[in-house]
Amino acid sequence: MTNSTSYTSSALRVIGMERDAVAVLADRIDESFSKACDILLACKGRVVVTGMGKSGHIGNKIAATLASTGTPAFFVHPGEASHGDLGMITAGDVVIALSNSGTTGELITILPLLKLLAVPVIALTGNPDSELATAADVHLNVGVAEEACPLNLAPTSSTTVTLVMGDALAIALLEARGFTANDFALSHPGGALGRRLILKIDSIMHTGDSIPKITLGSALSGALLEMSSKTLGMTTVVDQDGVLAGIFTDGDLRRAIDRGIDIHQCPIDDIMTRNCRTIKPGMMAAEALRIMEDNKITVLVAVNDSGQPVGVIHTHDLLKAGVA
Repeated sequence: MTNSTSYTSSALRVIGMERDAVAVLADRIDESFSKACDILLACKGRVVVTGMGKSGHIGNKIAATLASTGTPAFFVHPGEASHGDLGMITAGDVVIALSNSGTTGELITILPLLKLLAVPVIALTGNPDSELATAADVHLNVGVAEEACPLNLAPTSSTTVTLVMGDALAIALLEARGFTANDFALSHPGGALGRRLILKIDSIMHTGDSIPKITLGSALSGALLEMSSKTLGMTTVVDQDGVLAGIFTDGDLRRAIDRGIDIHQCPIDDIMTRNCRTIKPGMMAAEALRIMEDNKITVLVAVNDSGQPVGVIHTHDLLKAGVA
């Protein structure tokens, strides 16, 4: 019980200290922050993020966040930069340099070369009077009163604050660019969001001979055979020109049975659903899902400009594709 209490107290203390350290950032969002955003927005090349040790790990995350939100960016290890990787940085790029002390040797070493390339440098440090801070074109103060580490040694509060400042830059740029959810999805095609936003029904709908189809005047029994063979719980009903006249679903069948209709004699025309909801090929799968949810239906028919069925999509298809 003593250990449990100690663990809890330690965790709450760390969370409280880091929360307070982040809160201080609100007073530092000033003209320097705006200038940094202007420089990044005007960048014709790539944003290169660099930092040593724990700052490097944070730099990797900041670069990844920038890249996924519309600002081309990558991380360069400053130690490797002075041994050849500096060639990754070219005129037109912008460098974001991270160093809590502002005196990291590997960063100071490459500063003159960055100046030679006329590459703007945005420094995030905890010391406004440091060499890195004063040499940079813009300095953003990410200093903290103390680390959450009880020894005040391990980078904890300082790395959290730096990460939050990086997020603030990335999101400010995202909004300035008018970056949309669809733009985000294009850089995340393998994720759930990407699937929801870029997957079109054409990729997953049933087409050709897989479309359940009968003609007007067919007997209900024929509709049941078609539904059974195509396993979608419905069939389209078309006229002599192949134009969609309606659909017949499991729900229509239940209602017909409740009315005592003879399934061997009743023509499909009498019990099918007319004026059903349809969609067009090329529609986003997420939009098809929204239509299904709004109308409390489980299937949609895609029709061409002539009104002929060219595909059928079921909620099961959306679930299988990871959209629903």
